[in-house]
Amino acid sequence: LAQVHVAQTLVPSNVSTKASQGPTSMAQRAKKFVGSQVELPSQWYNIQADLPEPLPPPLHPGELRPCGPADFAPLFPMSLVEQEVSLERYIDIPEPVQEVLRLWRPSPLVRASRWEQALGLPENVKIFYTYEGVSPSGSHKTNTAVPQAYYNKQAGTKRLTTETGAGQWGSALAWSGMQFDLPIEVYQVKISYEQKPYRKAFIENCGASIFPSPSTKTKIGADILAKEPECRGSLGIAISEAVEACVTSENGEAKYALGSVLSHVLMHQTIIGLEAIDQMKLVGEYPDVVVGCTGGGSNFAGIAFPFLGEKLRGEAPKKARFVAVEPASCPSLTKGVYAYDFGDTGQMTPLMKVYTLGSSFMPPAVHSGGLRYHAMAPLISHLKHLGELEATAIQQKAAFDAGHSFFKAEGILPAPEATHAIAGAMQEAVAAKTHGEARIVLFNMCGHGHFDMAAWEKYTAGEIEDFAYPEEALQAAQATIPGLNGVDWPLPVKH
Repeated sequence: LAQVHVAQTLVPSNVSTKASQGPTSMAQRAKKFVGSQVELPSQWYNIQADLPEPLPPPLHPGELRPCGPADFAPLFPMSLVEQEVSLERYIDIPEPVQEVLRLWRPSPLVRASRWEQALGLPENVKIFYTYEGVSPSGSHKTNTAVPQAYYNKQAGTKRLTTETGAGQWGSALAWSGMQFDLPIEVYQVKISYEQKPYRKAFIENCGASIFPSPSTKTKIGADILAKEPECRGSLGIAISEAVEACVTSENGEAKYALGSVLSHVLMHQTIIGLEAIDQMKLVGEYPDVVVGCTGGGSNFAGIAFPFLGEKLRGEAPKKARFVAVEPASCPSLTKGVYAYDFGDTGQMTPLMKVYTLGSSFMPPAVHSGGLRYHAMAPLISHLKHLGELEATAIQQKAAFDAGHSFFKAEGILPAPEATHAIAGAMQEAVAAKTHGEARIVLFNMCGHGHFDMAAWEKYTAGEIEDFAYPEEALQAAQATIPGLNGVDWPLPVKH
């Protein structure tokens, strides 16, 4: 597909960039598709090498000490544990992983020229997007699923357990497991399991198993159902079930795979931004603002971290801004607190210093299942705390409206999660137009919505709802956050 996009380049990159008083015609706008004109990166970028301050360590949930490699060994193969704690700037991508990634990468960079026209943007306001819907699972998640399956296979793992929200991650890991003959067991948030039945079909066609979460297959799931039989689930619950299924497996034959949040996962996604840097050079542009949707943070990190790394090292040609866009119904970055908290509802994971709504927070049943997570990745949380990132929250209706306008102009029906990035990019572009400023906007279109037609059917029927911010539920969930009850690192001095 990337090669097809290259062949469809409409206009050479010799268009004037002089400021315009009004919208330009389509003939004046260069629509660029840059795919196989750049090389697949041979290394991932690790932003931990360039952080202004070190990342606060994860803490052992029982002993409240920094976790060491041995603490992660029951969950992950040592190769991934080493990546999680590495401070090396670049880490080699194994050739077998590159061979699989070349099926669809490099993914295309596209100038959204028809959407610019529809929005009435002047010539000096441009929107570009990277399109991750070309992967086998239809989203960016395959970028980390492939290496995680590979490293586990190399380590002798017999089975991988995982969670999934909307199903993008579960689909990606199921397909990647099939590439390396590794069985996959998926726990999908029940509301998404019901809303997106064809994700189940995709996962099962890859030879993987899938269960709605909470389920009766695990103790944590059964306990939750006993208390709340109609529970629709959350990513926090699904994580607890997948972790329990891993640590209770016979002879430790199973390992656990996570599709977001952890540092090695975010690092695998930087292949997006590394390609985009080279692609933008070919186009002759550099972004003023980089935008991505955020739930756990992997796709935002993928597009933003390589550009942010250039800024932190003083190598960027201009100082870009970085905007994370989250759902207003689950706003960890904009409404959460920065504190140590569990990554799951069952409180089985290490404590991580993150922006969090509380591990027991149950978000409303919005259609963006991949963004219904109570906390943000530690790396993104840390960078937000240091002032290197901005965050904004978008209501569901506004996100779908923006996504539909993008679909009408650009011909790609986005996943509900991706509509938030689209809405964020649109806000940036329209604001530049309003203030008479030149602006280059780059966003990550992280996946298509072909598995999300139930949501789009509701949109056309006028049934997409905004959800009031669940303030009482938030207060109850935040009351139990360990970081708000004396847990920090270094540990507070007791008087």
